[in-house]
Amino acid sequence: MRRSARQLSPVAQWCLIVLGSTACYFAVGQIGIQWAIVRAQISPLWPAAGVALAVPMLLGPRFWPGIALGALLTNVTFGPSPLVVLVISAGNTLGPLLGYAAMRRCGFRTRLARLPDVVLLVVIGAIGGTAVSALIGTGALVAGGGLASTEFWPTALVWWTGDAMGVLTITPLLLLARRFRPPTRIPLSRWAEATALGVCVFGVSFLAGTDPPKTFIVFPVLVWAALRFRQAGALLCSLCVCTFMIFGAARGVGPYGDYELAARMLLIQTFDATIGLTALVLSTVVLERDRATAEITDAWHHITEMVDMIAPRQSMRSAMTTRRKSEEAAD
Repeated sequence: MRRSARQLSPVAQWCLIVLGSTACYFAVGQIGIQWAIVRAQISPLWPAAGVALAVPMLLGPRFWPGIALGALLTNVTFGPSPLVVLVISAGNTLGPLLGYAAMRRCGFRTRLARLPDVVLLVVIGAIGGTAVSALIGTGALVAGGGLASTEFWPTALVWWTGDAMGVLTITPLLLLARRFRPPTRIPLSRWAEATALGVCVFGVSFLAGTDPPKTFIVFPVLVWAALRFRQAGALLCSLCVCTFMIFGAARGVGPYGDYELAARMLLIQTFDATIGLTALVLSTVVLERDRATAEITDAWHHITEMVDMIAPRQSMRSAMTTRRKSEEAAD
């Protein structure tokens, strides 16, 4: 059968997907650069790291050139030399691929419907894989003369925590987006609740970033989002809160603005990691509860149907037994 002229060959499809991944990485990389606090390229929130980990998860590891090209285009203007840029891009590619391989070997499922999947995403994806990228990238900058050796660990810390926050906030949203279906017939009360939640999220995000610290007010809203809007709502809320806090910390304002860079990043990233982990774990636990409830309900329906089928036969058998006993008594 002759192939349709409009159908792309496998090579052309691979190229298009790689270019799409490159464009996506580059676009979110430009967003992360706006918050850069070290050499105008190292940000405390690097959403491109979340995209880099999501590419092998959603598309497959064979599309890794999209990550490499995106990292290369993002870093090429910052130098300090072409070799350093290549090494940084290699680290940005190697870290997510190693994290993905380790998570897959441990049985990770991209649906994020189980608590072990969340633990693997946090421990291996957001902590382990990003550490590889941070150490390679910072080491390349020091070796290439773009960074003093005394600044290695503070810079690596900012790099690592920024990548980790990108994975923790962006990767789960991308994994959920694949299963998103536009809702139909949403009640007006549901729209009103979503609007109220959005207003509260922006309000508490602003208040949490003011001095004196009021970070604790975030958690009731986060619980509300997880209980009522499940993973999507909780993750969007955590992304909003983390963005506000990092934006303030990067500019030296808010409750952590008076600390040195390393201490400031440790404090803000500890808080943001707590927010992201709480949102992810709580919403996943709620999802598991919903699934268990649905399974119990289905089992109950099956049992009810079996009882309904057995009851008439049992009644007929009882009637026949009673009639036989009556006849025997009459004889």
